[in-house]
Amino acid sequence: MADDYLVRIGKLIRDARQHRGWTQSQLAEALGTSQSAVNRIERGNQNISLEMIARIGEALDSEIVSLGYAGPMHLRVVGGRRLSGAIDVKTSKNACVALLCASLLNQGRTVLRRVARIEEVYRLLEVLGSIGVRTRWINDGVDLEIVPPAELDLAAIDADAARRTRSIIMFLGPLLHRMDTFKLPYAGGCDLGTRTVEPHMIALRRFGLDIAATEGQYHGVVDRSVRPERPIVLTERGDTVTENALLAAARHDGITVIRNASSNYMVQDLCFFLEALGVKVDGIGTTTLTVHGVPTIDVDVDYSPSEDPVEAMSLVAAAVVTESQLTVRRVPIEFLEIELAVLEEMGLDHDRTPEYFADNGRTRLVDLTVRPSKLEAPIDKIHPMPFPGLNIDNVPFFAAIAAVAQGQTLIHDWVYDNRAIYLTDLNRLGGRLQLLDPHRVLVEGPTRWRAAEMMCPPALRPAVVVLLAMMAAEGTSVLRNVYVINRGYEDLAERLNSIGAQIETFRDI
Repeated sequence: MADDYLVRIGKLIRDARQHRGWTQSQLAEALGTSQSAVNRIERGNQNISLEMIARIGEALDSEIVSLGYAGPMHLRVVGGRRLSGAIDVKTSKNACVALLCASLLNQGRTVLRRVARIEEVYRLLEVLGSIGVRTRWINDGVDLEIVPPAELDLAAIDADAARRTRSIIMFLGPLLHRMDTFKLPYAGGCDLGTRTVEPHMIALRRFGLDIAATEGQYHGVVDRSVRPERPIVLTERGDTVTENALLAAARHDGITVIRNASSNYMVQDLCFFLEALGVKVDGIGTTTLTVHGVPTIDVDVDYSPSEDPVEAMSLVAAAVVTESQLTVRRVPIEFLEIELAVLEEMGLDHDRTPEYFADNGRTRLVDLTVRPSKLEAPIDKIHPMPFPGLNIDNVPFFAAIAAVAQGQTLIHDWVYDNRAIYLTDLNRLGGRLQLLDPHRVLVEGPTRWRAAEMMCPPALRPAVVVLLAMMAAEGTSVLRNVYVINRGYEDLAERLNSIGAQIETFRDI
């Protein structure tokens, strides 16, 4: 029995490490041990103390074990229940994260309405608090007030919190306007030169920011004589890359043109917020943004980020997979139109209200009612594209949807190297998914779901997909260690219960 637990713990550690994008050697370095020791741990061939498990969990940002209370959180799901009624989509977590970073541009008071209360937000608040920014929840904990100090104290930064959020890289754009030199911790795995980081460096270099990465820190030096004299062409149409370029351009005294920019939902919300700060942005919603910078920003601003299209897709998928009639309210339709067009092709019965504006006065919303439908597999493959294409984060939900459709569906998740692999966890619940390569999965439907007990995949969207399948499966399923879901969704189990699901949260004693 002990050997079996060591193997299970080792597999959990391996999955968390791979999800983090680390090699065994990188994890060994973080733990101060050898690569061979990590290899033995992951194979279940080495005894391991609770202290070591906790250290590994902290290094990998994964709740492998939790000290101080009764272990990781699990979900017990009684499936086969129909959902009904209506549910509101919450505000965009990715927009909220970007706006927290953007608040560093402002010397005045910033109030953000209905901020997503998730782990990523909490960690950024810890970082902001450590460098002197005063933040507090107001209006019964619904809204967030942010008041910056006259001078940021980067020497006092909470390095542990900073390393546990990849969003810390979006501090670079605002900081280059506030100090000539600075040091900033970076999340493990974000080494300079990787695809996710180098495009940031290329864009910010045009504003005079030179970055060296050594000993787990960004070392920034700003040359004030360097200015973007010609349009900045992003080498990658990434969301955070575009946001960092916008943050740098916002307080650049001049006009900055950003080409090959992302026009995704969180980027648009950031542009709307910058306009509330007095920064004019032309071309919002296109791939060319023209920013009229303001060297000093000192205003009291009140802003409402819009709703989250990926959460909206989660709720639509929940209705489809459980064959339910459900109304999903406050859906940001502009960022879900391709997904709905594909679902219409598959035979989804639904209707929508006339469009109305979100609280930011710019984003278009609808209320969407989904009904039980007889779905057919789409003729074309499901694959993501930059906006206005099918959202990268929405691709996994089509694995569960395709599983209840008649026929074969090819899903090509070309962006991530490992995420498609986790979709095959649906096979434990009765699905018939064949992994063709690390990026392609062939889904055969329809599926007769069956209950199961399993570990939560370490990737956020595949984890939610497994939960949705459990909701459709007759009987009682258990999804263990759902920390990754809690990082990206606020009170998901409780909110699903409000529309008819039966999901119980529990911990091991």
